Amino acid sequence: MNVELLPLTPTTDQRAKMAYVYIRQSSLMQVTRHAESTDLQYSLVQRAVALGWPRERVELIDEDLGKSGAQAEARGGFQRLLAEISLARVGLVLSFDASRLARNNRDWYQLLEVCSIFGALIADGERLYDPRLYHDRLLLGLSGMMSEAELHQLKQRMQAGARHKAERGELHQGLPVGLARGPAGEVMLNPDEEVQARIRLVFEKFRDIHSASGVMRSLRAAHLPLPARPRVGPAPYEVVWQPARTSAILDMLHNPAYAGAYVYGRKQLDPARRSPAHPRGGRILLPIDKWDICLHNRYPAYIAWEEFVANQAQLRANSLKYREEQPGMARKGQALTSRDRALWAMRSLVAPALLWSAGRISCLSL
Repeated sequence: MNVELLPLTPTTDQRAKMAYVYIRQSSLMQVTRHAESTDLQYSLVQRAVALGWPRERVELIDEDLGKSGAQAEARGGFQRLLAEISLARVGLVLSFDASRLARNNRDWYQLLEVCSIFGALIADGERLYDPRLYHDRLLLGLSGMMSEAELHQLKQRMQAGARHKAERGELHQGLPVGLARGPAGEVMLNPDEEVQARIRLVFEKFRDIHSASGVMRSLRAAHLPLPARPRVGPAPYEVVWQPARTSAILDMLHNPAYAGAYVYGRKQLDPARRSPAHPRGGRILLPIDKWDICLHNRYPAYIAWEEFVANQAQLRANSLKYREEQPGMARKGQALTSRDRALWAMRSLVAPALLWSAGRISCLSL
């Protein structure tokens, strides 16, 4: 009989190490509303004890509650689990199912690999697995694939539903500081007239200066801060006044809501721009003709749509001009003029001579 098909029993060496119970919910809403699921995961401590681990050697990892399993970078608990396994301190990893540990195959197979190397077992709510055994690893691999596929299906259904609502302009989106949502859900200008006046001033300054950094310098010279509405804590979010920054001015100029437009699909995720320090970053602005949905005259406007389009063209021109002025940037036209070629030829002749002279002088001084 194949030994891999026999019931798996933890060894004495494995029981001498720690058993880690990993607990995760995908969002804070699930933590508060699905308390039964969270309690069920906490009860896995008793399963570890039943498998032969003393209670004092069973440790909980629950700092990833409210975090998505799609990426491991933002999950400190999962990173700590991998580190403990790599230090050969873990004999058992216990989780309710594969989707709690990882929602993508890269993180899942990384966990399987370190468990296989250091002899740690993996258990869920039903059975015990040894990643070093072929059949167990096959089952664990299928569990990870199903977990990733399930997340893909969930995202696909949610995105389809969101797009369907956005086509009617009914999908609520975050509003910029110049707009506010009324008691009945209607969108109106921010009731603070000072906020309105400062935002109108930004657009007026841009008409004259044609530069976001120029508008920033003008506002700072006049000691005029800009309103902002940081999304911190529960809604409604309070308006705060901050020193003018070029990034804040660019956000205002790029936001089509100030031109009265309801837009869906204005940004696109570029994984190459995402970094571990900013796991939710990497979003780039798409040109207007690439937006999925654009409904005009849905919000009270600060500027006309034609002015918004002209502002985008001006900002693109500013960006191209800035790039061309950077050192090392390729220029249009002939790669090297005759004067450039002469300078390069002189440099290629003079540089070796200078290096030889420097080396000769240093040798003579010894």
